[in-house]
Amino acid sequence: MTDISWHERAAALTIDGRALIAGERRWAASEARFDDVSPIDGRLLAQVARCDVMDVETAALAARAAFDDGRWSALAPARRKRVLLRFAELVRENGVELALLETLDMGKPIQYSQSVDVAAAANCLQWYAETVDKTYGEVAPTDAASLALVTREPIGVVAAIVPWNYPMIMATWKIAPALAAGNSVILKPSEKSPLTALRLGDLALQAGLPPGVLNVVPGYGHETGVALARHMDIDCLAFTGSTGVGKQIMQMAGQSNLKRVWSELGGKSANIVCADCPDLDAAAAAAVGAMFFNQGESCNAPSRLFIEASIKEPFLEKALALMPAFQPGDPLDQHTTMGAIVDATQLDSVLGYIASGQSDGASLLAGGRRTRVASGGYYVEPCIFDQVDSGMKIAREEIFGPVLSVLSFTDVNDAVRQANSSDYGLQAGLWTSDLSKAVRLSRALRAGTVHVNQYDGDDITVPFGGRKQSGNGRDKSLHALDKYTELKTTWMRIA
Repeated sequence: MTDISWHERAAALTIDGRALIAGERRWAASEARFDDVSPIDGRLLAQVARCDVMDVETAALAARAAFDDGRWSALAPARRKRVLLRFAELVRENGVELALLETLDMGKPIQYSQSVDVAAAANCLQWYAETVDKTYGEVAPTDAASLALVTREPIGVVAAIVPWNYPMIMATWKIAPALAAGNSVILKPSEKSPLTALRLGDLALQAGLPPGVLNVVPGYGHETGVALARHMDIDCLAFTGSTGVGKQIMQMAGQSNLKRVWSELGGKSANIVCADCPDLDAAAAAAVGAMFFNQGESCNAPSRLFIEASIKEPFLEKALALMPAFQPGDPLDQHTTMGAIVDATQLDSVLGYIASGQSDGASLLAGGRRTRVASGGYYVEPCIFDQVDSGMKIAREEIFGPVLSVLSFTDVNDAVRQANSSDYGLQAGLWTSDLSKAVRLSRALRAGTVHVNQYDGDDITVPFGGRKQSGNGRDKSLHALDKYTELKTTWMRIA
């Protein structure tokens, strides 16, 4: 990583908290604003436009006008591709600023904001830019007197509501395929981390995206989010967030214009380590690293660790030995590996779950205390609970914090049954050197992704999403285009 004085950069940073609507930065029509506070030290970063139904209406009108007049939707694919490629390049060129905004806004270590979040966002934009002129329609095998064409068309106006834990990555996962398909987009970032979304809007305009094609409306979910879900002229809503809010959005969409709703929701992923695991050291490193990455604020975090009883003690020894590497530090120190919890509300929630685990009889092996209090920020030690059973609250509910629950098993089929007993079905992990067992159990696990002998494998070319109450639809890969396009059949008689 480049040797940068991040604290000096932070002190010199100028932040614009205004919304982006119809190609212009503006305050909310009501002039309402909210404070954006950094979880690093509690400092006020900026005041941000608190958009509501009036601003959503203005953004929807701008997005619809941009779509209907064809300034983007009717643009030749090669030209749309050039704009999106330039957008990706601008993200890279402004990577230092974007990484700093991400870290200040939600507390993740600066080394990951730069090497993971910025890099992934730029790659996502570039990858979907490359799909623009490589996505073909079909000719149906009809009789000789007919010609039936099946074509993809942009769906229209897309609303994207994204969470606070990976603000930049999640934003590009939505807007890149939606824009590549020719849609207009209204992006609503979380009120807890709106800054990179607003800056992405600036860079999109700089890249040549026409005004009105991408609008960014920060605000609260119960105001801005509800207005988007209920709007009668929004054709599709892509949402990443909690399962509870996802259910509400689907209800509001059904009560309005029956807009498509694609949701990526919560998770309580199981990670199953069998006695014939090929590499206990690698399995322990993955179990701890994947769980505590991003302060545990990841929907796919492997928060339920099932260990076969015969290897439980040596495995836990290895896992506990790794804990010192994940102690919270200053997120603006480029050597820090674990940063701050996003805000005081989330910190209190995580501490509440830790107290619940102790009162329910689980054994706290390490961590679990609030730390770095003098900084003014929101930090908690990562923790591991042993003696957990599937009925405990910490084993059933998504905590969204650095809390790992350990459960043991003697029958791997029972471990799979317990893994599948969750309301969620986002991801799962399985460690075994038996190929037949790996294939059989990965088929049995009801999850959108099953990792075998690793947990952090990821690429833009593979779909991301879940089953059951972890949502529907998929982000990433060519499959994401299904969410933002309509299939049209054109049937011609030719004789």
